Amino acid sequence: MDQGHYQAFGPHLSARVERARAILEDTGFAAMVLHAGTPFRYHADDMDAPFKPNPHFAHWTPMKGPFHLLVVRPGKRPRLIRVAPEDYWYEQAPLGSPFWAGEFDLIQVGDEAAAWAEAAPGEGFAYVGDAPARAAAAGVPEAGLNPEALLARLDWDRSSKSAYEVACIEEAGRKAGLGHRAAREAFLGGASELEIHHAYVQATGCVDAELPYESIVALNPHGAILHYTGKRTERDGQVLLIDAGASHLGYASDITRTWAREDVDPDFQAMIEGMDKLELELCEMVQPGLPYPELQLAAHQKVADLLFGVGVLRLGGQEAVSQGLTAPFMPHGVGHFLGIQTHDVSGHQKEPAGGRVEPPAEHPFLRTTRTIEQGQVFTIEPGCYFIEMLLRPFRSGEKSRMFDWEAIDRLAPFGGVRVEDDLLATSYGHRNLTRPYV
Repeated sequence: MDQGHYQAFGPHLSARVERARAILEDTGFAAMVLHAGTPFRYHADDMDAPFKPNPHFAHWTPMKGPFHLLVVRPGKRPRLIRVAPEDYWYEQAPLGSPFWAGEFDLIQVGDEAAAWAEAAPGEGFAYVGDAPARAAAAGVPEAGLNPEALLARLDWDRSSKSAYEVACIEEAGRKAGLGHRAAREAFLGGASELEIHHAYVQATGCVDAELPYESIVALNPHGAILHYTGKRTERDGQVLLIDAGASHLGYASDITRTWAREDVDPDFQAMIEGMDKLELELCEMVQPGLPYPELQLAAHQKVADLLFGVGVLRLGGQEAVSQGLTAPFMPHGVGHFLGIQTHDVSGHQKEPAGGRVEPPAEHPFLRTTRTIEQGQVFTIEPGCYFIEMLLRPFRSGEKSRMFDWEAIDRLAPFGGVRVEDDLLATSYGHRNLTRPYV
């Protein structure tokens, strides 16, 4: 990120302050405390899971680590209380002078108890975090512990990204692009799934715990396991499906590509090329005012035409979709909101105050039912897979004749195809945050 992107943090935080003022007023609270969170310890163990901050805290500051508190009071600068204990077991990196620090009333304390003493919550306070009992002991009233009305408003606001947030997501995409290109070269060189993963993380300059989600590196039939994270021993594959992102200042990218060697079945290569083309066609549909579920319906029609074109289905378009013929080939949703969380919040939210809009019954895994608005960032990720447990019910019965089972059995060893980009909805349509990098 260049200096201009860092300068965008001030307006980002100013917007958070103004929105917090309105939200607190509307929900009847005088102030709120956002908690960075507490480490999660595995049951019956002495080890903690990799720490991820409370996303509502991360929406205000990229400060890493647990226990920190952010006190937000209308009319006052946000007060950021950093917990920095003396410790010889784990590295305690000094804060230094990050670009964002000057926007806060920033103080540093040595332990969690001191942080709560500095926050001094009381009547009229709301608390957002994973330790409500600790907040109650510090003085937050019961009605203020993760109140649903306030959380709904905070979730809704996170779906519209500031210029600073977009820059962070795009930088995360640039890092991931380096990894995807390195992974492709390793794949073409005959590397194993694990070696491809190692090439990816080395190119992105991160360790596994810094990835926004566990990478999916799938060769051949493993590509038909949607969240494949197995032993990664397969090597010398003909097809690689890699779904992997990167993080920057707490924001995620989420990118999928499918690559094939020259000796792959020509029909499967046609599926890869066709999926890339139809994914870009779906991207071109994106504009404010479009209900996101329409992208799901369009994706299934396009996948039907793709499968008809390579001879897998004997029907295409809406006729194939209406008979449920594409359901076993694309069982997931076409995308999701993206930001601090890979599957970012409020995709099903009805309005700022809350409520829920369920996905269509025939597409239960669609993560976004909102109408597209300027400033939203989300993924577009159509896919097509040969999953035997989903295809098996169609192998007999009236609809069996609609499938070319010989073609399916010939292509099934190559797994599946998915292509995924990260998009920003703009006033004129969209901006693809992924394609400049991979």
